[in-house]
Amino acid sequence: MSTVTTVAKAVVAELNAHEGFAMAFTAVYSVKPSFDLTALETIRVVVVPKSYEIASISRAASKYVATVDIGIMKRIGTMTPEEAVDTLGDLVEEIIEFLKHQSLSDFPAGQVVGITNDPLYIPDHLTGQRTFTSVLTIQYAMLG
Repeated sequence: MSTVTTVAKAVVAELNAHEGFAMAFTAVYSVKPSFDLTALETIRVVVVPKSYEIASISRAASKYVATVDIGIMKRIGTMTPEEAVDTLGDLVEEIIEFLKHQSLSDFPAGQVVGITNDPLYIPDHLTGQRTFTSVLTIQYAMLG
């Protein structure tokens, strides 16, 4: 198994083991996430391996960075787009706060070195599909 897929699966395990999120969900690992809109009646959290970088930091050492994307999706139902962004945006921030200092039990060598929430939400999904979609990109670095 590649390093980046190992990291992605470790992130899924950490998210699923944590019981402190205000909204319940089960994170899943996927290499090709695609959902029918009816499947988004409940919150979907999908972790996808994104990239793997190696940079030399000296003749004898390298820095390895595994990057994963986390998609957070849900149909907004009767909520207004503004309510959806406020409510589900809070969940996105909870996930960020949880992961930013969380060691990965299944991959303890990886440490978070960066988190980006881009897009915060996709406006076309809110209005066209009435679905909240947000993406977190998290970088885990290892030295070797």
